[in-house]
Amino acid sequence: MSADNKQSLPAVTLAAIGVVYGDIGTSPLYTLRECLSGQFGFGVERDAVFGFLSLIFWLLVLVVSIKYLTFVMRADNAGEGGILTLMSLAGRNTTARMTSVLVIMGLIGGSFFYGEVVITPAISVMSAIEGLEIAAPQLDQYIVPLSIIVLTLLFMIQKHGTGMVGKLFAPVMLLWFLTLAVLGARSIIGNPEVLQALNPAWAVNFFVQYKAVSFVALGGGCAGHNRR
Repeated sequence: MSADNKQSLPAVTLAAIGVVYGDIGTSPLYTLRECLSGQFGFGVERDAVFGFLSLIFWLLVLVVSIKYLTFVMRADNAGEGGILTLMSLAGRNTTARMTSVLVIMGLIGGSFFYGEVVITPAISVMSAIEGLEIAAPQLDQYIVPLSIIVLTLLFMIQKHGTGMVGKLFAPVMLLWFLTLAVLGARSIIGNPEVLQALNPAWAVNFFVQYKAVSFVALGGGCAGHNRR
């Protein structure tokens, strides 16, 4: 590796934090709260909390660490990724019928992608701004207008390209991840029994105990590691 590459590696890594991990990094704002709010038939009882935490952890391991890093990252088309690009790669040397199937699968995957990129920014921004209610309950009526303003500004910045986004949001996301690490370590030290959730048996028991409702929570767990 050349000296220039070595010097640019920290900058590129920091920029990647702002561009790539901004999505998955903001999920803690709403995932656990929404799924344990009681609307699905379970609340903050021990089995539900441990089961859902175990579900999120193992989804991260299986989907992000194994599926994406081990398989999807290697299946690139001349360095490009994404659902439609991979569909083009998979469509080579296939029959016309199989190509039609791949196109349909690609369109379905693309629909999920566009749905995710529409709802995720709105959910993340509103979840963050809703925190104002804790410090100043009288600001409740301004949550939606403030969310619209923030989202508008974000999309105005985004049109300048991922380079600009990375430079602006990388320090913010780095501070956010450090905050999560400190708060998480503090909570684990205060409640070390939560580490039991690393046992996949809790996730299995979650499905057994809550049956069909647990699959609704699974959707919330997937929101905890959504990818763009």
